[in-house]
Amino acid sequence: MIIRTAESIFDSLVDQIVAGRMKPGEPLVEQALAEQFGVSRTPVREALHRLEQASLAERGARRAFVVRRMKASDLAELFEAVGEVESVLAALAAHRMTEIERRHMLAILEEGKTCGEDAERYGLINARFHAALKTGARNAALASVLEELNLRTQAWRAANFHVDASRLSTSRAEHDAIAQAIMAQDAEAARGLMRSHVAASYIVLADILSRRGA
Repeated sequence: MIIRTAESIFDSLVDQIVAGRMKPGEPLVEQALAEQFGVSRTPVREALHRLEQASLAERGARRAFVVRRMKASDLAELFEAVGEVESVLAALAAHRMTEIERRHMLAILEEGKTCGEDAERYGLINARFHAALKTGARNAALASVLEELNLRTQAWRAANFHVDASRLSTSRAEHDAIAQAIMAQDAEAARGLMRSHVAASYIVLADILSRRGA
């Protein structure tokens, strides 16, 4: 028997929303979802709150949750903010990462090359790569800002790899370029490459939104 947690319910709903199987404005009814997943309403309620944090759900009539009507322009603003913050963190990491942290970063990249077309596994490795740079930048204020933005964009960033398989290979190449700039302690190159990397993710997502008619 599969035990459904709030996290697994959240992941399932994210997949359906991003793929367009759940349409903008579609109700997210606690009781119906609880019956669908075979759980009480508590984990469903928690998953719905996480969807709201991730900008995938919003309050509709009578404060009930519905699938958010996300427009490309809304997502563009979020990703622009992520790109600016992460580009600064990458630049700082180029100067502040220790040698051990740099080697750890390279090990993460190598692991990313071993997962083939496994989008779920690569998504986790991708998150670890970005987290390593955030830690290496040693700026708690910027890290906090990024964590808040990640709550709102993480599901969309993961969708890059589930919906567009070719994104795995381009993401790997972009990570390699960023890592090489950091190894060379070239802060400006790291800044520009990270900004381009985040922008490339947005372009894929904008196409997804366009195709699903959002």
